[in-house]
Amino acid sequence: MALYAIGDIQGCYCCLQRLLDTIHFDPTSDQLWFVGDLVNRGPDSLGTLRFIKSLGASAISVLGNHDLHLIASAYGIGKIHSRDTIQSILDAPDCADLINWLRNRPLMHAEQNYCLVHAGLAPQWTIDEARKLAHEVEYVLNSNDIVHFLAHMHGNQPDTWNNQLKGWDRLRFITNAFTRIRYCSVDGALQMKNKQSPEKTTNGLVPWFQLNNQRSQSTTIIFGHWSTLGLQLNAQYIALDTGCVWGGHLTAVCLGDHRQVFQVRCGASA
Repeated sequence: MALYAIGDIQGCYCCLQRLLDTIHFDPTSDQLWFVGDLVNRGPDSLGTLRFIKSLGASAISVLGNHDLHLIASAYGIGKIHSRDTIQSILDAPDCADLINWLRNRPLMHAEQNYCLVHAGLAPQWTIDEARKLAHEVEYVLNSNDIVHFLAHMHGNQPDTWNNQLKGWDRLRFITNAFTRIRYCSVDGALQMKNKQSPEKTTNGLVPWFQLNNQRSQSTTIIFGHWSTLGLQLNAQYIALDTGCVWGGHLTAVCLGDHRQVFQVRCGASA
């Protein structure tokens, strides 16, 4: 059995199929871990979502911010933007089944000393704490309170973790950490507006995974979300967003001793 982690697809279905051909993916023996953002901005979000859903236990995907945007749009929360490519899903006859499947995806998957998330973890959390906090949001996404949660999901505050946070503030912080984080201030507050690479950031912000007080350092964190960061491989983290939807690459890493990298070039989306 081979285990592959794959970066942000964002609706680039043909690129995904070429990548799976490249790694000779066998759904009967291999497993794929997707970092989320399965949909949006690319040319075939509907085909991507249908395909990954069809893989069943051969695929594990965590929720990304674009996936949550799709779920919110399906429930009439927020608005569809001009560059979004999710209308085909909302118009599809199997839309309800696809959204129900998507809302059942986790925010985090931890196994074999790896932790799979979309964007990152708050530096104050251990892996065990993060798992429990992810379950709080996952529970609401699968409850009758989903519409209320989606209506209160957006926003950048609160930006500092406190276990005494309650209600929508607590769930919003947890969601932001898992699906939107890139930088933190030196005291660990989330800073989500800056999308530049660390080399171009000079305002004292620190990539969330470089904070000295990060409490999850004993586990390798696999994440995407940050296309300007690019491919990063080391013992502490694996960053996999290589800008497929922007004309970059779609990347897979075989998780194991050698961490072999596979990439296919993608054309820029409309």
